[in-house]
Formats: sequence, C-alpha cells, structure tokens
Amino acid sequence: MADLIVIAFDSETDAEGAYNQVQQLQSDLIVELAGLALVKVDAEGKTKVEYPGTVGKIGVGAAGGALFGTLIGILFFVPFAGLVFGGLFGALFAGLDKTGLDAEFRDRVKSTVTAGKSAVVVYAVKLTEDKFAAALAPYNGTVVQTSLSQEDEQELIHDLGQR
Repeated sequence: MADLIVIAFDSETDAEGAYNQVQQLQSDLIVELAGLALVKVDAEGKTKVEYPGTVGKIGVGAAGGALFGTLIGILFFVPFAGLVFGGLFGALFAGLDKTGLDAEFRDRVKSTVTAGKSAVVVYAVKLTEDKFAAALAPYNGTVVQTSLSQEDEQELIHDLGQR
C-alpha cells in the first residue's frame, strides 16, 4: 500500500524546509519514496512544480514515475505533455474515483493548496509515521492524505499505459 500525502504550507520557506527534510528522511530510511514534489502556487494561482535534483534518490520505476507525474498534474491541474489527447482524463478520473484519490480527496487538496500557498507532495511506499510526523511538525503544515492499494496503483499504471 502506498500513501499519497499532500502537506500544505502558508509560507514557501516552510514548504522548502519540509521538502528538504523529507529528502533527509529518505536518506535516514524513515520514508521510502516513490515520488516527491514541491508545489508552489503564486498569488495569481499559477502553479510551479519542482522535483528532487537527483532522480536516483527516489526509488521509482518508469511506470510509477509516470503515474506520480500524472497524479501531480491531476491534483494541481498542471499541464503535462501528451496526456490531453483522447479520453485519458476521463478514463483516469473514472479510475481515480474507484481509489483513495476520488473527487473528495482532490477537492480537499484543491481547497487546502490555494493561491499563495505551497505544498510538499509525498508518494511513500513505506513510512515510519511517528518519526515522519515529528520531523515535519516544526514546519506547521496542513496534511491531506490518502492511501492506494497495490491493486489500485497497478490499475492506474495500466490505465496510463493504455493511453
């Protein structure tokens, strides 16, 4: 089971600190990441997404990486090349609604990460919750979290590969 955790911050500085802390937690084996992103939403609502500089830090395969990128795009309406054709969005939204990434989760993310806020998006396959929470507590984030079963994740990767 994988956890998708979106942590919203009022300050870009807090978000950047938490983002760096999550990378350290990966090094310390407190979290095993399948994806990590820093999302910044400016005052006009324009979204910018950053990923760790060293891809090797994240243990994700090509299909999982494509899934994570697609999830970021869907959650934050960030355009991504090649995925706007055909019925991809409809099919993915239908697939998502059967998982923990349903419309309710997407709405919570959208209402939490608003203009002028930043967020850290963590896609974790393993997580020591108490240590993870304690390490990120000083950054004062608001957490929105859901889980994906291995079957849900494989089905979404399959759906993504069909488009």
